[in-house]
Amino acid sequence: MTLSVVIVNYNVKYFLEQCLISVFNAATDIAIEVYVVDNASADGSCQMVRDRFPSVKLIENTENYGFSYANNQALRLARGEFVLILNPDTVVEESTFSKCIEFMSKHPEAGSLSVKMIDGKGKFLPESKRALPSPSVSFYKIFGFSRLFPKSKTFARYHLGHLSPDDVNEIEILPGAFMFIRKTALDKAGLFDESFFMYGEDIDLSYRIMKSGFKNYYFPKTTIIHYKGESTKKGSINYVLVFYKAMMIFARKHFSQKNAFLYIALIYMAIYFRAGLSIAKRIFNQLVLPIFDAAAVATGLLVIIPFWERVRFSAPDVYPNHLVMLLSTFYIVTWIVSIWFAGGYDKPNKIAASAKGVGIGSVLILIAYALLPEDMRFSRAIVLLISLWAIILIPLIHLMVGLIRGNLNHTLKREKRIVVVGTPSEANRIKEIINSNSVGWRLVGEVSPKSNSNNTNQLGAMNQLSEIVRVNSIDEIVFCASDLSSQEIIKSMLSLVSLGVDFKIAPPDSLSVIGSNSIDTSGDLYTVELSAITQPANRRMKRVLDLLVAILTIILAPLHLPFSRTTRKMFRLAGLVIVGKYTWVGFTHGAQTKGLPQIKPSVFAPVHTSSLEKLDAELIEKINIQYAKSYSVTKDISIIWKNIINKKHTTR
Repeated sequence: MTLSVVIVNYNVKYFLEQCLISVFNAATDIAIEVYVVDNASADGSCQMVRDRFPSVKLIENTENYGFSYANNQALRLARGEFVLILNPDTVVEESTFSKCIEFMSKHPEAGSLSVKMIDGKGKFLPESKRALPSPSVSFYKIFGFSRLFPKSKTFARYHLGHLSPDDVNEIEILPGAFMFIRKTALDKAGLFDESFFMYGEDIDLSYRIMKSGFKNYYFPKTTIIHYKGESTKKGSINYVLVFYKAMMIFARKHFSQKNAFLYIALIYMAIYFRAGLSIAKRIFNQLVLPIFDAAAVATGLLVIIPFWERVRFSAPDVYPNHLVMLLSTFYIVTWIVSIWFAGGYDKPNKIAASAKGVGIGSVLILIAYALLPEDMRFSRAIVLLISLWAIILIPLIHLMVGLIRGNLNHTLKREKRIVVVGTPSEANRIKEIINSNSVGWRLVGEVSPKSNSNNTNQLGAMNQLSEIVRVNSIDEIVFCASDLSSQEIIKSMLSLVSLGVDFKIAPPDSLSVIGSNSIDTSGDLYTVELSAITQPANRRMKRVLDLLVAILTIILAPLHLPFSRTTRKMFRLAGLVIVGKYTWVGFTHGAQTKGLPQIKPSVFAPVHTSSLEKLDAELIEKINIQYAKSYSVTKDISIIWKNIINKKHTTR
């Protein structure tokens, strides 16, 4: 056996699928065994592996014991001359394995190597090559010196910024996403240290390989794509705590007592520093728009009220100050809450959502105005003028913030312009997948996967992609992996990276289209299972509906409580909904929901019948999928109403 590939998976079914396709495409003429260790995924990953890749040696854990533990499970069984630790959110070139094996065979001193990695936008990932995180190296990295001097041998040593990304070099630390290791070196250095749950285990093993007398290399003669997962959101407090805890374990294990003490002191400084920055950034990002909106409305009131007093009464200060303050606060709070419920503060910001929120808030303010006593009313003209002011200025503020943040297309809700590189049949398949997501996009055309095209219905050929992107203002390119090799896709991504276009890959015979638009965000994808119920605005409105229905149920229950066992049950369930244990409408109890979003247990099923027991499991699963895909608050209201009026059974 030449090569053993070990992949640890956790809830990334479609990324794993694409990764395995690329692995087997790269394994031509190589004696290979592939292990997938699943850490208790709940997205159907294991079933996908069994169905699509029967030759894979699947290890199914019932609990997530961590990255190191899972890798060691497979490494103890591996029989290859070489071992590859590979992330599931990667795509390797067809020649990756053969080139790595050739290099290792020519360099017997090499214990392991890493390769050149790019993200989903084709940008080089600096963690492809790293140095040992000594106290000084870590200090320069933590406090930003490496960013100020990205090419410095001293200040940028963490990512070896002084070394060219295109040259083979000896390095110290390999990235955990791709660790190609000689089995004899692994046997001598030992397996992963399982005291590292996540992060730090790659540093520890790389260092032990060096201490065992072998060398680690950076080998950029082959390139892989590495989509970044949720665990790499480095701005989160959880990342800061988990990562630096791993660094403390490493320091205590490998540094002298004096150096370990200094390093751990530095780590504590870093934790407080990074956690503080993370909290401040999160608070700022969440509050900056509401603060600007409140300031805009307050400014409008300061301008409009004195203006109207002069026009209407020819005198200043007609309205009492306490009334102005009270109603101004009410207006501001009403608009901000309405914008929030409408999704105007969700990311990326959308002008339509903020305008919708202002409109809803204006209606609520006018209704409240009509209910107020005469001595607490402004002139109706002031309400209309400030509403007009808000509906113009607030979307304009959101537009400017979207421009500054660089997500103007999302802010304006402009259709994403897409081209598909592939044959007409594959392009049609991709169109159906993306259409099922109800996302704002427009297929501008198809591009031939060959270097020439005689098809008049296509925009051009593969070698014309750069010009096609410029002329047609393309936002995103979808590559059909059944028509193109991984090497061709990666080469195109590298050549087009300067154009700022996004990339996605459609694996053959798959229900997914996968990509990633930033090294700081998780990989994103289009799949037929992508659900409307996962959208923040819908989740928020669902919770509001739950609370309103629960409160009404409790208020009205005393009228029927002595006479109805069902009413008493509804009273109890309403209390559970209020405390967040239940939701009124959700997936049918006991049905298969793998691959669907996690929501609370439900009172009512998304089907208008009391005879759920007459439906087979397959039909119930389809009903659940359809509910998740096409979720809306009005659908929940309809289901609740029909179940209550017709006294249908609940799922509980």
